[in-house]
Amino acid sequence: MSTVNIPRLDLDTYINGTAEQRKQFSDAIGQAFNETGFVTITNHGLSKQLIDKLYEQVKELFALPEATKQQYEIAELAGQRGYTGKNKETAKGFKVPDLKEFWQIGQTVAEDSPLKADYPDNIVVSELPEFNTTTREVYQKLEQAGAHLLRAIAVYLNLPENYFDNKIEEGNSILRTLHYFPILDPDALPDDAVRAGAHEDINLITLLIGASADGLELLTRENKWFPVRAHGEDLVVNVGDMLQRLTNNKLKSTTHRVVNPPREQMKNSRFSVPFFMHPKPDMDLTCLESCIDAAHPKAYTDITAGEYLDERLREIGLKK
Repeated sequence: MSTVNIPRLDLDTYINGTAEQRKQFSDAIGQAFNETGFVTITNHGLSKQLIDKLYEQVKELFALPEATKQQYEIAELAGQRGYTGKNKETAKGFKVPDLKEFWQIGQTVAEDSPLKADYPDNIVVSELPEFNTTTREVYQKLEQAGAHLLRAIAVYLNLPENYFDNKIEEGNSILRTLHYFPILDPDALPDDAVRAGAHEDINLITLLIGASADGLELLTRENKWFPVRAHGEDLVVNVGDMLQRLTNNKLKSTTHRVVNPPREQMKNSRFSVPFFMHPKPDMDLTCLESCIDAAHPKAYTDITAGEYLDERLREIGLKK
């Protein structure tokens, strides 16, 4: 069997399908997450019109003057809300920062929520009111799609279908809008400067809007880089380290990167919008007993999602 198993799956067949269709979806996503850690998803709830509007707003955001964007960069938020400028995030194990700038939108909870103190308020872009409303709508729709995907994963793991529901309700998820900025003089770059260095995601699962997936590559079991391509408006969905820890490596948080384009295209911008689905900070990531046996001894120490996130943010240079 090929180790590059990236099936294209229809989420509607899990949400509204027959018992047989739902089982087929759950088996397929589980097998792919066990083998390569990646799938592509269609019928995910985001219309083409909404995706087009999102990317229009993202382009407008990053076209704002540098001085304007920098007003929205708040160091004590460790990049978790608002703007993070160029040369700030470095993939774990790399010395040269990624060639990108980004903006992050987080969870919104009621004033009386016990989680209110854990989640900083989102930063409002006063110059672009539509950016704020559009990203909020996209956040909510991706959160819903992610909840359905985690139910299918729970079934594959022989857990109750709703195992993740109360852990991700008001979870610490992040919508990141990314700009890989133009490089006018590629010769001036350090040798190992890339748009996004080889890394694994921190969270449970990542949902990437496929309109901007070109350039994404995963590392296969044979230690070779394989391009991940999506159809049209499909989502690219991959396993994060939190889900890998929880399942004691049964589900793979696969190393991936965003490569530089050919030299003649380095002068062009690239935009991308991933949604990093996180649970609430108090979720216990202790390995599931059902994923531990003689052939697969427990591989990780016990830790909460909040503790693990804090540890990783320090490793990638966003938190001091």
